[in-house]
Amino acid sequence: MDYTQGSNKQYHTQLSESDVGEYVILTGDPGRVKDIASYLDNAELVANNREYVTYTGYLNGVLCSVISTGIGGPSTAIAIEELVQLGCHTFLRVGTCGGMHLEVQGGDIVIASGAIRQDGTTREYAPLEFPAVPHYDVLSAQVHSAKTLHLSYHVGVVQSKDSFFGQHAPESMPVCSELENKWDAYCKLDCLASEMESSTVFIVSQTRHVRSGAMFLCLANQEREKTGLTNVQNHDLHPLMQCAVSTIKELITNDKAENH
Repeated sequence: MDYTQGSNKQYHTQLSESDVGEYVILTGDPGRVKDIASYLDNAELVANNREYVTYTGYLNGVLCSVISTGIGGPSTAIAIEELVQLGCHTFLRVGTCGGMHLEVQGGDIVIASGAIRQDGTTREYAPLEFPAVPHYDVLSAQVHSAKTLHLSYHVGVVQSKDSFFGQHAPESMPVCSELENKWDAYCKLDCLASEMESSTVFIVSQTRHVRSGAMFLCLANQEREKTGLTNVQNHDLHPLMQCAVSTIKELITNDKAENH
């Protein structure tokens, strides 16, 4: 059934094939899209519908896009599904997280090498035994970009959950013991940070046979607070944005080299 009534645009994002590039930076907050797009050449707003704001411009002469997905798995999955329909093949999730490992501090960059699937969306894509992991090409480019920019970064597993307040106020939930026990287990397993989208990004991308990665700015770390360690807050996303753009540029360069 064609809900677009013949518009030739994707229903939720209101995008057509000519609106987007094959490389896409995903971010949750619509308010961040313009800032990230400022790192692109000749970036222009191409669509604004629901939580999906999209800018498209150029990196290394190649058309690339930045789109907001809203918070959480369902809206993120919709964005990737519709973008894949338009020919996009590489996705980089850029957002924020809360630290869990004591070495992760506010202002650090967290690069996800895998995600705990404590979400609902991916259960409708793949069995729970199937891991949520990034594509190696994207992961490698992220690490190289972070090193080149001399950023403080960490690479490892993150938790993807559906309930923000399940993390920050578990005692208020009827299932508080389950939430607290799992959180404690994840910390003992050296989980780096908690966020809400990367498991969906990874599993949907794997399902649709496209590449993806995810990286985050750590805003603060509640586990450091609990243990009496310093717990600075940092909300400056620009180093993360620079690293994301550098990652896409490296992927473009690498892809061009492989195709020649």
